Parts: sequence; structure tokens; C-alpha cells
Amino acid sequence: MATNRSRRLRKKLCVDEFQELGFEITLSYKEGLDAEAVSVFFERFIEQAIEGNGLGFIGSEDYGFVCLGKRGSVTAEQRAQVEAWLGQGQPELAGYTVSPLIDVWYPENPVNA
Repeated sequence: MATNRSRRLRKKLCVDEFQELGFEITLSYKEGLDAEAVSVFFERFIEQAIEGNGLGFIGSEDYGFVCLGKRGSVTAEQRAQVEAWLGQGQPELAGYTVSPLIDVWYPENPVNA
């Protein structure tokens, strides 16, 4: 069912040309790593990889969603910078996954070209 929405309503709903993108991150830590080491790593991750790229993070130490720190979309370049930071041999990590860019407000919707 097609809907005709005004530009103002599309902006308010964050749809069509106002779609906002982000991505999910899953972190798995090495076996036997104590809570203090995880906390120190996570603070460094937030400071350098997230805030250092103008992004925001919602979640916990093992799973979360990354979006822009203000209104708008995460770029593919910002996503790649976070993934590159994680891939720089962080000694605390056993592995990680970074999802493709997805719609922040309506994750079931496809990403606009």
C-alpha cells in the first residue's frame, strides 16, 4: 500500500530521504578475561572508535547499536573506521561482528540507495 506523505511528515518519521542508518556490533572477549580488563577495553573502545568518529553507542559491553551522535546517518566510511579499529589486534577480543548499515528507526526496512 503506497502512502503519500508530506515532506514534513517523512522527516518526522525518518523515512524515505530522511532515513537514518546505523549498525550493530557484537563483541566476544577472550576466555578468563576479568571484569576490570573488559571495562578498561570498553572505555577505550567508546572513546577512540565511537566518540572519536562522532558516533553514539547504545548497548552493553558485548552487544550494541552504533548510530550518529546527532541527527543523521552513519556513513560507510565511519562504519569501516570502527571495524578497522576493532581489527587492529585488540588483545582483549576473541572476536567481533559488525553488521552492514541498517535503518535505525525501522530495522526491517531496506536501506535506500
